[in-house]
Amino acid sequence: MRVLSLMMGVTTLAASLVFCPTASSSEESQLVDSINQYRSQVQRCGEQGSQELPPLAVDPRLVLPVNSIGDLQQALAQSAYPMVNVQAISLTGPRDAQSAMKAVRESFCRVVLDPQFVDIGVSNNGQDWRIVLARPLLTRGLADSQAAGQQVLEMINAARQQPRQCGTQAFAATTPLTWNAQLTSAAEGHSRNMANKNYFDHLDRDGRTPGDRAELAGYIARNSGENIAAGLDTPRKVVDGWLASPGHCANLMNPQFQELGAAYATDPKSDAGIYWTALLGSQ
Repeated sequence: MRVLSLMMGVTTLAASLVFCPTASSSEESQLVDSINQYRSQVQRCGEQGSQELPPLAVDPRLVLPVNSIGDLQQALAQSAYPMVNVQAISLTGPRDAQSAMKAVRESFCRVVLDPQFVDIGVSNNGQDWRIVLARPLLTRGLADSQAAGQQVLEMINAARQQPRQCGTQAFAATTPLTWNAQLTSAAEGHSRNMANKNYFDHLDRDGRTPGDRAELAGYIARNSGENIAAGLDTPRKVVDGWLASPGHCANLMNPQFQELGAAYATDPKSDAGIYWTALLGSQ
C-alpha cells in the first residue's frame, strides 16, 4: 500500500490458521526477533526480492490489545504514536512464535519486508496475535543532507574503533574512514533517486550499481560497498540499524574501505519519506 507521507494510512490484514494453544509472554519478543532476522537477509517474496533491512524497533505504543474492537488509527492516536502509515497483521491459530513466524512468511512477507516500516509492536493472547508495523512522522530539525552525512561518518568511525561481531563474522578494530566529496555526490544522487522515484534498491532505475555511480562521480574504486536505509529520520537511528544488521555491519567494519560519502533525501510523496545512502570505497 502506498500513501502520501503527510497522510495517515491504516491497513489491517488477517489470517486464520489451525494450531494448538498456548503461547507464553516471552513469545512476543521471540516473534520480533524472528521478524528482524528474516528482514536481515535477502528474501524472495512472490516475484520480488528484498534488500537486507535494519531491524524494526519495538515501540510500546504499538503493542495494542489483540481483541480490541475499534479503529486502529484512533487507537494509535490515543497512544500518542505520531503515525504516517501503519499496517496491522492479525493471526488466529499459531500456538507459539515459531508457528506465527511461519504464517507471517507465507502470507505477509511483503508487509514485514517493506522498508518504510521502522517500528513494531506485537501482542499475543493464547492463539491470537496482533503485529503492528508503523512509520512515524519525520523528526523536525534534521541537519542538511551532507551535514547529516558527516554525522553518519563520525558514528561509523566511532564503531570502527572497537572490535565488533557482525552476525557470524568477527571484525577487529580498524582505521577510520575519511570523507570523500565524490562518493558523497554519488550517495546524495542515489538517495534523491530513491526518494523521487519511490524505490529502495542498490540497483538504480537506470541499471547502475554503486560502483557505476561512484565512477560517474569521478571516483574510480578499487573496492566499493553501499549501505542504504529508509524511513529512519536521524543519523543515530541509521547507523544503529546498520550495526545491528550483519551485512550492513560487515560493510562498515570492512578494513578494505578507506573513504566514505553519505547523504539523505526526502520526498513526501514516497512510501518511506526519507532515504539514506552511505557509499564506501578505496582507490
